[in-house]
Formats: sequence, structure tokens, C-alpha cells
Amino acid sequence: MQALAQWAMRGPFQASLAAALAFALPFLFWFGAAVIALVTLRLGPRTGLNIVPWAILPAAAWLFIGQDPAPLSVLVISLTMALVLQATVSWERMLLAGALVTLILGELVPRLLPDTTAQLVDMGVSLYQQMNPEMAQELGDDLEAMVRLMMIGTMASLNFLMAVLATLLGRGWQARLFNPGGFQREFHDFRMGGPITLVCVMVMAFTPMLGVNPALAALTFGLPLVLAGLALVHGVVARRGMGVVWLVVLYASVLVLGPSLLLMLIFVAILDSWLDLRARITPKGPSQSS
Repeated sequence: MQALAQWAMRGPFQASLAAALAFALPFLFWFGAAVIALVTLRLGPRTGLNIVPWAILPAAAWLFIGQDPAPLSVLVISLTMALVLQATVSWERMLLAGALVTLILGELVPRLLPDTTAQLVDMGVSLYQQMNPEMAQELGDDLEAMVRLMMIGTMASLNFLMAVLATLLGRGWQARLFNPGGFQREFHDFRMGGPITLVCVMVMAFTPMLGVNPALAALTFGLPLVLAGLALVHGVVARRGMGVVWLVVLYASVLVLGPSLLLMLIFVAILDSWLDLRARITPKGPSQSS
């Protein structure tokens, strides 16, 4: 994969071809978004934006012909984040910008594709009725509205997650090719600042009162805090020289505990944004190594 990134960096033609092919092929649009992020981060907005039209063509085809908004959504979100990261060198601002764009798209796409949204909601309702028939019967007419909110929020947040991973993949390629070790240092040091954390919490808490989909707001603006929580754990493990087994336990626990552990990561990230927990942890020195 890194070899393909090196090939894409040879020139605009190679980068445009890689992005266009990735967006044209099923399930590979994330790779195209990563290529555009790499070019934007390394060569600047002008070069990155010159490649975008070649990716928009197949992404638009997926939207209008295949009724699939994911490729175009991931392209728009990841491009926004790459532009912000290139301009500010700030992960928290990058993630905040991505979350805002995702929130807008999450409200807009269902209105642009009502038939596709209705099909997904019908599938969700049918699945819920099969898995939990008693609760479905209790919910009655409210079931469809609940499933609609959850389906829209989940799909939008998944697009946001793919866009974040694509942007970070592009950043990782940039570090490996031009600044070895830089990505790991950035990730281990990443923490959300107090003001931006407050913005995320307020959006999750108060925008539903303004008619915004509560699932969309919570999942979208919770993701940056989850990532900050994961970065804190990675940073602490590296700082204390605790070994990779702790990270294996962490991600296995995420799979087992699911939302409970994600909420804990969000809580820890909020604490870290105000208390800077890393600064309170003493690095493991040579004399302490096992």
C-alpha cells in the first residue's frame, strides 16, 4: 500500500489516476480519499484540489446511478479535514471541521435520496422486529421514527469514520515517506482542547432541541472524543513502556463491551482536555525498564 502511495506521489497524473480508479471500484473509495489527503498534506491545497475532479466523477456516478452517497460523502469530509490539517496542523480542528461537515451531510443526504433512505429504514425496521419482537410491539408506530433516526445517524457516522481513517492514512503515508516516526508522535500527543471539547459536548446535548437528529449529533461529535481517548491510552502505554499487549486488551474490550467502553473513552478524553493527564504521568526511564 505504501508503494502505491509512493507511485501516486510521482506526479499529478499518477495521483489523479490512483484516485479516480479507487473511487470507481467498489469499496475502494477510502483509498482514493487517502491519496487525495496525502497529496493535499504534502503538496498543498492547490495540487490536492486539482486531483479532486477526477475523483468526483466516479463518486458522483455512485451517487446518481448507484444511489450510494458514501463515496462522495467520504470524499467531501476527508478533503475538508485534509485542508484544515494542512493549514492548521491541528488534529482537533481537523476533526471538528469533519464533524461539522458530517452533521450537514447527515441532515442533507436523506432529503436528497428519500427513496434510498426509506429502503434502509424498512430493512432496519424488519431486522429489529425479528431480533426484538416484544420491544417492537411496545414501540408500535414510534419504531419506524426511531429506526430512521438511528439509521441516518449510523450511516453518517460510518462515513465520518471512514473519512477520518482515510485522512489519517494519508497523514501516515506522509510521515513514512518524508518524516519517519512523525505520525506516531502526533497520535500519542493528540488531545482535545477544553474549548473544542465543550463545543462537541454542547452540540451533542443541545442541537437535538433545535430539531437535529440526536443520534447523528451524538455519534458524529462523539467520534473525535473517542479518538482522543484512544490516543491518550496509546500515549500512556508508550510513555510508560507497558507493551503492546495492553493495546490488544483495549481493542478486544471495545469489541466485547462496545458502547460502555466507548462512553468511558469519551469521559476520559473530556477529563484529559482540561487536566492534561499525560503531563501527570512520569515516563518510564532506562533504570525502570524491565
